[in-house]
Amino acid sequence: MVPVATFRHITIGQYIPGESLLHRLDPRTKILVTLLLVVGLFFIDTYLGYGLAALYIALAIFRSGIPPRFLFRGLRPVIIIILLTFMLNSFMTEGEILWQWGFLTLTKEGLSKGGMLAIRLILLIVGTSILTLTTSPLALTDGLESLLRPGKRIGIPAHELAMMMTIALRFIPTLLEETEKIMKAQMARGADFESGNLLQRARSLLPLLVPLFVSAFRRADDLAVAMEARCYRGGEGRTKLKQLAFHTTDFLVLVGSSFFVLWLAFSM
Repeated sequence: MVPVATFRHITIGQYIPGESLLHRLDPRTKILVTLLLVVGLFFIDTYLGYGLAALYIALAIFRSGIPPRFLFRGLRPVIIIILLTFMLNSFMTEGEILWQWGFLTLTKEGLSKGGMLAIRLILLIVGTSILTLTTSPLALTDGLESLLRPGKRIGIPAHELAMMMTIALRFIPTLLEETEKIMKAQMARGADFESGNLLQRARSLLPLLVPLFVSAFRRADDLAVAMEARCYRGGEGRTKLKQLAFHTTDFLVLVGSSFFVLWLAFSM
């Protein structure tokens, strides 16, 4: 069970202002590169390929100016999922037997597959975190809306979808912070979330659901009132103070990243 203190280590959905190269890139460039990286990671099937992808992400972290310690601590809340993925694949994949005890069978192919999946999860989390850490919620909304705009011809509500996805992403750290506050308040009143077996600890979290849902609905209502008070009526007829525009750097990053990720996906 994830301890209370680790909720503050969630990095997805947070934004750190800065003046680095990644901060200055057009949000559409970062969104497209991130999507391409996510898809490409599912096609890589060698450790060399994952190593090169890790170097690419490490370069992005260096150019973003974000402290690596802050970025990688976002892995702490999901470390159990990563370890569970590695263990299940290591013991449930048929192949050359390395160790056996009862019904547990560790295979060479299982270790290889489990290691690759664990590395893939780590790279997916870190890679997507870079997008939100270097892109403000407003820029992310504008970028998503611009990319979805061609779908308006077939009835896709581009502005509304972009707004919903951005709000949902933005409220991930807010809801986790609220969960942490509720857990601490209940622990001060004698609640125990960290003792007992896995099932008992899961049941102890049930009392969190009611106050958490009440808080989420209250925040949603406050947000709706605030948007109505500012005369928000959707995307029709709205103008923007800052217009998105591709620059030479965006073109070079997008083309270079596309060729690199496609090379990794189809040759590694």
